[in-house]
Amino acid sequence: MRKFTAVILTSLLIGIIFMGVSEIPEFGKSDVPAHNYVSKTYLEETVKETGALNIITGIILDYRAFDTFVEATVLFTGSIVVLIVLRKEGDTNG
Repeated sequence: MRKFTAVILTSLLIGIIFMGVSEIPEFGKSDVPAHNYVSKTYLEETVKETGALNIITGIILDYRAFDTFVEATVLFTGSIVVLIVLRKEGDTNG
């Protein structure tokens, strides 16, 4: 009975996954959600609005600067916590 139930549940999950995969838009089409107005605005207006030399620099340093700063802070804090946790008990030299 357990094997039968496992086969039924596995088949059901595979069917659900296939249904989800069939709804994925085709690669390269211009009307997919990833190609919304934000990406078009970034590509067309970044150099003019930010004065950056290239689009990537403008996006990261002007549009996403606060988000990038917070991500860097989280990574720095995590690394400091790992160093504190893994430090030896009698180690006073750092």
